[in-house]
Amino acid sequence: MNLLKSLINISMITFLSRILSFLRDFIIAYTFGVSIATDSFFIAFKVPNLLRRIFAEGAFLQVIIPIFVKYKKKENINLTRQFFSYILGFMILILSCVIFLGFFFAPYIVLIVAPGFFKKPEEFILATKLLRITFPYVFFISLASLTTAILNIWGYFLIPVFSPILLNISMISFILIFTKYFQIPILSLAWSVIIGGCLQFLYQFLYLKKINMLVRPRINLHIPEISSLVSKIGIGVLGVSANHVSLFINGILASLFISGSVSWMYYADRLIELPVGILGISLGTILLSCLTKSFANNAEVAFSKLLDWGLRVGLLISLPSSIILYILSHPIIAVLFQYGKFTQFDTIMTEKSLIGYAIGLIALILVKILSPAFYARQDTITPMIISIITIIITQSINVVLLSTSLGYFGLSISISISAWLNSALLYWYLYKNKIFFPQPGWCSFISKIIIASFAMSIFLIFILHIITSWDVGIIIYRLFRLLFVLFCAILIYFTTLFLLGVRLSHFYFKVKI
Repeated sequence: MNLLKSLINISMITFLSRILSFLRDFIIAYTFGVSIATDSFFIAFKVPNLLRRIFAEGAFLQVIIPIFVKYKKKENINLTRQFFSYILGFMILILSCVIFLGFFFAPYIVLIVAPGFFKKPEEFILATKLLRITFPYVFFISLASLTTAILNIWGYFLIPVFSPILLNISMISFILIFTKYFQIPILSLAWSVIIGGCLQFLYQFLYLKKINMLVRPRINLHIPEISSLVSKIGIGVLGVSANHVSLFINGILASLFISGSVSWMYYADRLIELPVGILGISLGTILLSCLTKSFANNAEVAFSKLLDWGLRVGLLISLPSSIILYILSHPIIAVLFQYGKFTQFDTIMTEKSLIGYAIGLIALILVKILSPAFYARQDTITPMIISIITIIITQSINVVLLSTSLGYFGLSISISISAWLNSALLYWYLYKNKIFFPQPGWCSFISKIIIASFAMSIFLIFILHIITSWDVGIIIYRLFRLLFVLFCAILIYFTTLFLLGVRLSHFYFKVKI
């Protein structure tokens, strides 16, 4: 398997999914603006969405894939099917209990995640109702993450990557078609989340038949792997969730500021998630399976080379992406969201959060690349310790920043600090313990991408002085201008790299599945 080709394919589908996400967020912004309703929905969706990020994109995949690789290596399909059947039955049992508890304790969960709503009765009641509707999404997305692990082990990366498109289609359809049928319009969004999550799971689950892994769930709590899996997932959640937990806590703190703060941070987060999703999660998905198989085969050199390849590709794309989001923060938000009830004031306030997030974009992607190196070795303790250290330090910084005039802008800065600290500690441990050996040529490589990024930055700053009004004209005209500028910036970046001797062929990397 050519890793670069797989990365490009996965990234393209992820890009399509993220474009639909932006279309969805544009429709939400246009239809509902920044209001009590949107703040309530984003708070309600924050809990299942956090669990999605941790499980579907984090802890669960990191822990379950190495276990299934061991079973597959035994080349006994019946034993593997039996284990999968027990895991599926166990998850359905546990998740059913979680959903029941989530429904019952919804008011208390809202008070925890949005203490500021305590003084806003209307928002509190609406957020509680929305949370009760959206919480079952956790059930479907967690089961979908299990099927993702199985499909990835068999080399089917594209199928799970495509499934989020179904969620976006569901949300867009409900807003456009069914909103008018709800007495409280924002409720249509909540129901669309449930339908979308169900479609995601069913779509992936049916594909298991293709690899002879379509099984009926069975419950057997006495097999040793079950208790081992539960403890590893618990530790794994702490290990991969430093940035997510910090983001979650910041959402809680944002509810203490003026109405709209939650929504402004949400839209900024959606923009930063574009490169993180397209590059970081795609790289992490590919690397986890490949690193696990390298470790299982005692191929230490191949393990290190895989990680080196991932870090180079990550830096190659994340540095210019960070610069683009930082310099073009205002134009991007104005072009994508400033329509209907989303005002110029909302653009300015969202821009502050996006700038804060952009500072840490490189680190956010590096964490996605470095984390699989630990879980491929079934080391869940080290990333957990690093994660706890990161969370403690970050929230200590939050206390300091909140006492300044930065307001909610300080919250986005703390996320960037958290990401840089997390990635630095992960890298330091891998390097110190000689798990990762940097390949020759790193100084030259970094110098070249810095020079290319500098050339691109000069162009973007020049453009900002020429085009001063990005909120003028219809959406097609605005998008055309923005896309043209982005195309020119990317062209300058890669042309400069080409002139400096960087070639696409340098990143070809083949592994056996």
